[in-house]
Amino acid sequence: MDLVALPDRPVPAGVRAGTLTTTDRVPIRYARWEATGAPRRGTVVICQGRAEFIEKYFEVVDELRERGFGVLAFDWRGQGGSGRLLADGRKGHIRRFSDYQIDLEAVMAIVGLPDCRPPFYALGHSMGGAILIEAAHDGRTWFDRMVLAAPMVALAQVKRPGLIRPVLAALSLAGLGGGIVPGGSARPVALKPFEGNPVTSDPVRYARVAAYAEADARLGLGAPTVAWVREALAVTGRFAHPLYTRGMRQPMLIIGAARDPLVDTPAVEDFAHRLKTGGVVVVPGALHELMQERDEIRSQFWAAFDAFVPGEMPFL
Repeated sequence: MDLVALPDRPVPAGVRAGTLTTTDRVPIRYARWEATGAPRRGTVVICQGRAEFIEKYFEVVDELRERGFGVLAFDWRGQGGSGRLLADGRKGHIRRFSDYQIDLEAVMAIVGLPDCRPPFYALGHSMGGAILIEAAHDGRTWFDRMVLAAPMVALAQVKRPGLIRPVLAALSLAGLGGGIVPGGSARPVALKPFEGNPVTSDPVRYARVAAYAEADARLGLGAPTVAWVREALAVTGRFAHPLYTRGMRQPMLIIGAARDPLVDTPAVEDFAHRLKTGGVVVVPGALHELMQERDEIRSQFWAAFDAFVPGEMPFL
């Protein structure tokens, strides 16, 4: 088994883990579990954010299984236990944002639809939320409902994307797309000090993620590359178009983080209000990683999740 256990966080029992290969020959690590609670309610597919990995969601896996859901989790290309695109595996890199759709399609076609119990629900965080939005926009219909936690709709730290995009494009044309974005480092982001971090106010959960990065080098990813930021700005630019959501019919709950320094929460709210079959909840006091936050914040996240999956949609 290719999953990493910590002394205080063993691999959830009953796992079936493996590696699949995408149509463009990238190995993707996955793991799946059956539900432990009753009644059986289908399968939740976890779509992680940038620099994340399956092990980071073990606590969430346990909580979903207790609710009666099976769980399917996987690592996107370029991170976790999946295949790297550059010789230096510490760089967070992607050639095209659409390549993530290849990963999602392979996971659903090879593992999800054949081996997991329907109906299917998606749980996406940050970058994973952006990928799921693109999937819904393109008409992929695997999921009855999607829950997106702090989805990467707009990058809060990029104030003028229209000025930055041409610079990144020029760097890419000069062959520098695989270089770390200026000001960044290959040192794993998980190993930065807790004080002042942008993702969680919970020191225990923060330390646990750092422990994974120290236990296995694959689980520690550094800053993104020029190409990754270029692609991220391209996709968030598409989301900003007022007609982007016009044809979308995917039932979707977006849960924003009120104190998020990485994703622009007002932009997230605006995007949600443009959805015909979507709604938004903003959790007070939360930093970017809602599922890694303090218990009092996580409880609000789970209350919203439980009301929506597979419950009612009061905003429709």
